Amino acid sequence: MTEAGHALFLDCRDLSARQIPFDLDAEGLRLLVIDSKVSHSHSESGYGARRRTCEESAASFGVDSLRELADDVDLSELTEEQRKRVRHVIAENARVRATVELLEDNERAAGDEHGARISAIGDLLVASHESLQHDYEVSCVELDVAVAAAMGAGALGARMIGGGFGGSAIALIHAYQVDLVGDAVTAAFAEHGFREPDIFAVSAGGGAARFD
Repeated sequence: MTEAGHALFLDCRDLSARQIPFDLDAEGLRLLVIDSKVSHSHSESGYGARRRTCEESAASFGVDSLRELADDVDLSELTEEQRKRVRHVIAENARVRATVELLEDNERAAGDEHGARISAIGDLLVASHESLQHDYEVSCVELDVAVAAAMGAGALGARMIGGGFGGSAIALIHAYQVDLVGDAVTAAFAEHGFREPDIFAVSAGGGAARFD
């Protein structure tokens, strides 16, 4: 269960987990959640097709999981579709590791008065969205508009979240940008004729708990 002021670094292979410092309040930051109002179902063919492609690609390399491949593995023998899917998985794992390193770098955090560490995390979020959009191909036009509008309004980083084909995006912003970025995304949705999104700011709280 996640602790307040932390993110949970979860290893989906063995379900081990580690608490990573992520005190948005102390940094003067917020995560803006943008619900695109686009419904999606992971039982539909798109999600299953990508899983099958990844499993088949892993098998072609003789491994159980794509995470076992080196970052610079030769993908030339794969089909174009397989290359794109595998490239995303490998790069996304690398981005996660890089983000964890940035969040755990206490020395760099202490001297980060100009925000270079947070800016680097924002860049990783954007790179993640671009990979999900172009290589894994699970984004949708509404999520792409949300990310572009948030970044255009000054967000530090933004990306879709979840399994894709709809759902939500997040934007990493300064606390004072909540209304500015939210209004920009809402306006962009209106300009495109989309449904009005639900937008709300969150911080890194503790996990769900039962209250008697």
